[in-house]
Amino acid sequence: MRYWIMGGGGIGCALAEACLADGHQVLLLSRRAPHLAGLDWHLLDCTDGEALERACAGYSLPDRVINTLGMLHQDGQQPEKRIEQLSESALLNSIHLNTWPTLAMGRLLSRRLGRHQSLRFTALSARVGSISDNRTGGWYSYRISKAALNMAVKTLAVEWSRRFPAACVVGLHPGTVATPLSAPFRAGLAEGQLQTPAQAARHLLTVLERLEPADSGRLFAWDGQEIAP
Repeated sequence: MRYWIMGGGGIGCALAEACLADGHQVLLLSRRAPHLAGLDWHLLDCTDGEALERACAGYSLPDRVINTLGMLHQDGQQPEKRIEQLSESALLNSIHLNTWPTLAMGRLLSRRLGRHQSLRFTALSARVGSISDNRTGGWYSYRISKAALNMAVKTLAVEWSRRFPAACVVGLHPGTVATPLSAPFRAGLAEGQLQTPAQAARHLLTVLERLEPADSGRLFAWDGQEIAP
């Protein structure tokens, strides 16, 4: 089986390693070189849609595509606790990093997919992107960009149901994983709630392999439970 994995962070590299261990072919698209042998790696900023198209042009479409890109905080941008802390630039940056790459990959795949190809495409989302599950507020730019990602997945799924009915696109919530993204926000976690990247990768791959076209457009947690939009 062939995998394309977007993003070479903790979860992306763990997914690549797990797929290689299972004997699959892996193309990793990332801005950093992985310390893994046996995979194809392409130096790429996956937020650049045109560069993404060029990088993938020489490869046959895979069986599975996983977008692991995500940003909660970075230099100069932190999750907002109050609306007064929100800026237009932070919101646009969050959408650029958390929402746009999935749409760029969806566009690329749609240009090349055949009607009867059973491709599975997933993007890592977040429970905080669920509108119905929002009970604490805050984190405006991250919540909004992940809610937009969930809508992007749903909208693409509706289109694919007509054009590529054998394919499936979903959002996956990986849970709280021991990566730099979650590092400042782990205080108070219950014992066992924090997963290693390797654990998260195995959980995500298990959910991915259970997906059917009827699941397209939905959001699932790492344990296979559906998250309400």
